[in-house]
Amino acid sequence: MLYPEIIHHGATQGVTGSCHQLCIDAEHSFLIDCGLFQGSDVSNGKEAAAAQSAVLFSLKTIKALIVTHVHADHIGRIPQLLAAGFSGPILCSEPSAQLMPLVLEDAFRLQFGGTQKEADQYLELIAKRTIALPFNTWFELLSSPELTCRVRLQRAGHVLGSAYVECDMVYHLENREQRVVFSGDLGASHTPILPSPQSPERADVLLLESTYGDRLHEDRTTRHLRLEQAIDKALEDNGTILIPAFSLGRTQELLYEIEDILHRKALVDKSYSAEEDQPAETVNWPQLPIILDSPLASRITKVYQQFDDIWDAEASARTESSRKPLKFSQLITIDSHDQHLRTVNYLASTGRPAIVIAGHGMCAGGRIVNYLKAMLGDSRHNVIFVGYQAKGTPGAALQSHGAGGGYVELDKERYVVRAAITTLGGYSAHADQQGLVDFVTGMDQWPSEIRLVHGEAGAKKALADVLRRKYSLSKREGDVVIAGK
Repeated sequence: MLYPEIIHHGATQGVTGSCHQLCIDAEHSFLIDCGLFQGSDVSNGKEAAAAQSAVLFSLKTIKALIVTHVHADHIGRIPQLLAAGFSGPILCSEPSAQLMPLVLEDAFRLQFGGTQKEADQYLELIAKRTIALPFNTWFELLSSPELTCRVRLQRAGHVLGSAYVECDMVYHLENREQRVVFSGDLGASHTPILPSPQSPERADVLLLESTYGDRLHEDRTTRHLRLEQAIDKALEDNGTILIPAFSLGRTQELLYEIEDILHRKALVDKSYSAEEDQPAETVNWPQLPIILDSPLASRITKVYQQFDDIWDAEASARTESSRKPLKFSQLITIDSHDQHLRTVNYLASTGRPAIVIAGHGMCAGGRIVNYLKAMLGDSRHNVIFVGYQAKGTPGAALQSHGAGGGYVELDKERYVVRAAITTLGGYSAHADQQGLVDFVTGMDQWPSEIRLVHGEAGAKKALADVLRRKYSLSKREGDVVIAGK
């Protein structure tokens, strides 16, 4: 057999369950990600079995797990991996090493329940196995007279700590080298806080995600203005704005953009301070509370603050000018469940203007549900969606038929919807088709093979067609295949 060989254990029939095994010879292999299957992917044949049971593949040759980032569809099967007997190290970026225990503790409780003591023991084991790697630094995994293997993490721009993985193998006896690149999830351009991903120098084989391989995003350069306009309009009703958001990535981007809105509103107020005919405002912006009601999101936000040295230039400039994009004065964090319930009751009964960011992002659980139950029936309030709502979730139901007297089902009860419903585009954390193509064409040496993973069938086919045209037009040799077909 000619090595390296790549075996897929997920993300070939959908967009979740990322897990790929890089076999570098008959005795050594490495796992890149070990994620949960979620949503509609759980009903897809073999992957459904893997989603609902212990890890089914052999661990005999697997020497290490390399994590691209800490979303559950990339790390959520780590408990099953450990239970199956995996005893090797877990390699990830330095920010991911801080975030992983937070996300895995949450996942551990959702999947297995258990006591705090059991969760702590599990997390302690994870911490002992974790090796945090700096970006853009080679790390040697194997060195022998026959074979050398090293890996390097590069920023992927998807969420804090996200990386694509470069893996170099030198087969000394054959005088042959191979570089395999695993994209993980690539971030979109014009994403707040994090720099956009840069293409690697080269790759012989590239595993490329294809989540949005069949579409282009809405204009992301003006999305903060669309958010401001939506907030302005919603606050005209003197009610509360509810924003369902996931704890990692989306919440921090929202805080960053809301802080900028507040900053600009304050500058406008100051410009009128010396004028007699100051415009009447229905909202007292300097007193408007921004409520973050998600303990996990609050802990993750603190990790974002710890790593402000890897923020992009714009975000760094804000901090250097003494602004605090993720910890501004009007931000109120809600921790305990009792405090959460009191906040829900207060806002529902008073109708005081406020902006609430709470999980879960698709309204299928989490603290946002209590806000929705208490406030959907009041026309003063507004729900603003800034993320994709999967079919069959309460969020999707609200988008499609909730507003204007429709209803939504929450915890098996129907709730009439009189609150306004708004959906804003441009908030995807994934690269679109153009971003994925640019990642390939930005390389000095294009891959001789591209394997498309982590996408629905239509998205993968559309991206494959575009990439094949690019290769043909540039007269380059390269094979674009869809993994799992």
